[in-house]
Amino acid sequence: MRKKILNTIILTLFVGASAFAQEPLIKVGTAKAKKSELAFPIFNQVGPNKTTDALKAGVDVYETAKRNLELSGYFNVLSPAGFLENTATLSVRPHSTENPSGFKFNSWKTLNAEFLIRTTYSFESNEMVIESFLYNVNQEKLIIGKRYRGSLKQATQIGHTFANDILESVTGVKGFFLSKIIATTDKTGYKEVVTMNWDGSQMDSLTSDRSVAISPNWAPDGKSVIYSIYTRKVGSTQQNLTMFVHDFVKGRRAILSNRNGLNSGGSYSPDGEFIYLTISKGGTPNIYKLNTKGQEVAQLTRGPAGAMNVEVSVSPDGSKLAFSSDRGGNPMIYTMNSDGSNVKRLTFQGKYNSTPSWSRDGKKIAFAGQINNYFDIFVMDADGSNITRITTAYKANGRRASNEDPSFSPDGRFLVYTSNRTGKNQIYINNLEGDNEHRVTSDSYNYFKPKWSNNIE
Repeated sequence: MRKKILNTIILTLFVGASAFAQEPLIKVGTAKAKKSELAFPIFNQVGPNKTTDALKAGVDVYETAKRNLELSGYFNVLSPAGFLENTATLSVRPHSTENPSGFKFNSWKTLNAEFLIRTTYSFESNEMVIESFLYNVNQEKLIIGKRYRGSLKQATQIGHTFANDILESVTGVKGFFLSKIIATTDKTGYKEVVTMNWDGSQMDSLTSDRSVAISPNWAPDGKSVIYSIYTRKVGSTQQNLTMFVHDFVKGRRAILSNRNGLNSGGSYSPDGEFIYLTISKGGTPNIYKLNTKGQEVAQLTRGPAGAMNVEVSVSPDGSKLAFSSDRGGNPMIYTMNSDGSNVKRLTFQGKYNSTPSWSRDGKKIAFAGQINNYFDIFVMDADGSNITRITTAYKANGRRASNEDPSFSPDGRFLVYTSNRTGKNQIYINNLEGDNEHRVTSDSYNYFKPKWSNNIE
């Protein structure tokens, strides 16, 4: 499922890893006000091998990186139509006495470009070699230069890595372009678990149980996942919602909790040593803490008065749990300490608030809130203040669509969620301002409870 970038060697040229520790050129959180102007000419091919496959691989790396950088929201990528230099005939290094065929910074200053990426690609022993240089135009200096080596089949992965490195070099925060999403889908007529790249590509089936799988979630290191499936115990006709853990490294799964009733809605602790989930034991759903062997560590909620406590989400530092409970009447979002103490109600508006998700810095919580007959995605501060609506969507008939089940990206700047605006539950992503929405899946099936991986490579 999780695919490494096999045989891809990434070497830092001219500027070492310490470049990432310097003062960021774009401060995270301030790029909303003004995007930086980025000139990103198409790659210059050097050397032999101009076969169709080779040329396509170079284009794939470029297009992948360009889409990612545009989606990041940090850059306005300048149109090549306005370039003052013929980038195909000039060196990717600046003009100098030693390099008379190099580009001139003044040509890019005239276009108000703040950053310039110049790149070459070549082929050695059936491998593609990408050499990329990111320049600060105003300061006329190299920010970072890197070489990427990999097979033609790895073009997309190299493009994602390329974009991640560009973002990290100017913001100090790596992008999410090598991250994964896990969800369930009804493609087969049942509900099965699938994984995919963040952009919907390389979708892989994880289960084939011909049953109903729900609420998958990642371990912090991305090496295993948990999910629940309706099963029948031996000698019984009654269905049980059983939680499984699937280990990608060992290539097998095991039952984590098969207590009578519900065993679902799991969330790992940040250290991966514990799982918080809802267990009903045939009665009222409450939140429990288990170790990775499935042994009960603690029962954290007890109603009250038969109330349901579900959809637990663990804060990044492990100290807090967010969950949905109807203890006050309608389901609302609550938080409590990880030992079950200090329960606090955060939301009071709407008919039904569900599926809380913590931001990666622990400062915000996203959730789905029902207003009338539809749900939208909202984000609030971790204390329940400053609630902001992220989504507003309509169906073809003009009625409001539902947007549900949010989950934060690894860098905390985007949310993934489902929307039924097309008539089917499809997966979308959007930034926290709600103005950079992109559709991830584009088919005629339904997807449920997407979760973004914590890890980014």
